[in-house]
Amino acid sequence: MNASAFEGRSVAVALCLCLVLAGRAVSAQPAPELVKRGAYVFAAAGCAACHTDVKNKGPLLAGGRALKTPFGTFYGPNITPDAKHGIGRWTDADFIRALREGISPSGAHYFPVFPYPSFTQMTDADMLALKTYIFTLPAVSRPNRTHDVAAPFRWRFLQRFWKWLYFTPGPYRPDAARNTQWNRGAYLVRALVHCGECHTPRNALGAPDTERWLAGNEDGPDGDEVPNITPHPTAGIGRWSAEEIDLYLEVGEDPTGDYAGSAMAEVIEHSTGELTAADRAAIIAYLKSLQPIRD
Repeated sequence: MNASAFEGRSVAVALCLCLVLAGRAVSAQPAPELVKRGAYVFAAAGCAACHTDVKNKGPLLAGGRALKTPFGTFYGPNITPDAKHGIGRWTDADFIRALREGISPSGAHYFPVFPYPSFTQMTDADMLALKTYIFTLPAVSRPNRTHDVAAPFRWRFLQRFWKWLYFTPGPYRPDAARNTQWNRGAYLVRALVHCGECHTPRNALGAPDTERWLAGNEDGPDGDEVPNITPHPTAGIGRWSAEEIDLYLEVGEDPTGDYAGSAMAEVIEHSTGELTAADRAAIIAYLKSLQPIRD
């Protein structure tokens, strides 16, 4: 083979290789519709609130947010796509397992301060859309902060027994006796927006009191009292109209003209305020259908 022919073949091979690699790069880009759906799930689930140290102007999802509980202070971990300190090496299966079962890729059990007992009810499709969106965000190489929790509550192996007592994994199963709007509201409240994590009282081991679902919590995030949101006319929000609840979920204004503060202000700004009007209406329909409970 002469030099000219060899050079020509080399150029052709190199060109083909470039086209293959370019094709792979294009195919690796997630579909815009999936990213958009993931962004919506991200907002509804309030991921930024627990995984961003806003108080200290930390990077988005890089962890460090202090979450004070009766058992000690937990710090939200880095969930950016960073390969070393974040979740950049997680597979789809790893991500689903974390949300569905509360188990890390290494097999460690998460503490239920991470609301996997609610996220377990999410659909696989919403979980994967969420992962897709998170992986489009900037990776931040920031180590996780060690939880400030005393023994025995810091022993992860004990979570196995906590789960045996209080945790039932699995996606939300629509109630065939209810309409589509009610089921959408139930999914949002129970799973995606996870309202019960803050608004339901807990027992001595930190498990929700299911008999008093959404009846308020005297020891909520950072020790703040969280109100009853059942339809009880005096203890809850039974006297609030659908329009008043909608306004509160969208901008934080209650029927008295006051505005939400503390953790709920964050929820409204970054979660319920980002929901569509249809999804807020679904939440309202679900809440109004519940059994009124006096706290």
